[in-house]
Amino acid sequence: MTDEVGLGCDHYRRKCSFITPCCKREYICRICHDEKENHELNRKEVQTIKCLKCGLQQKVNRQCESCETLFGHYFCEVCRLYDDTEKGQFHCDKCGICRVGGRENYFHCDTCDLCLGINLKDKHKCVQESSRRNCAVCLEYLHTSRNEAHVPKCGHLIHSNCYRQCLKTGIYACPTCNQSLVDMKAYWEVLDTEIANTPMPVEYKDFFVQILCKDCHKESRVQFHVIGHKCQHKDCGSYNTCRTGDPSGASNCSTATGQDH
Repeated sequence: MTDEVGLGCDHYRRKCSFITPCCKREYICRICHDEKENHELNRKEVQTIKCLKCGLQQKVNRQCESCETLFGHYFCEVCRLYDDTEKGQFHCDKCGICRVGGRENYFHCDTCDLCLGINLKDKHKCVQESSRRNCAVCLEYLHTSRNEAHVPKCGHLIHSNCYRQCLKTGIYACPTCNQSLVDMKAYWEVLDTEIANTPMPVEYKDFFVQILCKDCHKESRVQFHVIGHKCQHKDCGSYNTCRTGDPSGASNCSTATGQDH
């Protein structure tokens, strides 16, 4: 490549390439390597780079030893990251990798073990090392993912795009714990109206079930209804419940079936 504007790859604009320690091949970045090879490159083990302007192979550095070309406006010696595109890059020692978006806009949560937006400080539920696992939707490892993560109320991270896809396809519960991903109050009110307008047969008037609420994590004893069972605890009222015990109070329990919401 001779055109400086075209130097780099689809993932990064830069003026050097890696000589990978694992397979001794030349790649512009670790992603290019991982997309083609059957193993992953440990970026921190790269010791040799190649200048894309003059072709000199050399040790990891900010600029070329020969032609003094600056390999990238952003350079992290720890991560072996070069980038000519301004993204507000910064290295987080606690995360162990570089992040984008501007250091001033993030804080590192020691419990969750990742950088979160300032707007979430003291306003999110901490889950121990929440990013050190795979997204429950696409199964990509979250901590080093280049895709933005969403922090739901339950604290179980998923990619923001995966979160939007869940909502688009009618999935409103966390794929890890089943807690509601969004405020469902309006829908619960619809179910209240449906249940009020759909009385059960008289033989079910003393038919009760024990339920567990997946939103507040408390149990209730409620009257059975085919549409759903509402959490009875104050300040909850969720229909995101499941039955936890055998029905009671009916002469023929085996005839009653229903779908919990």
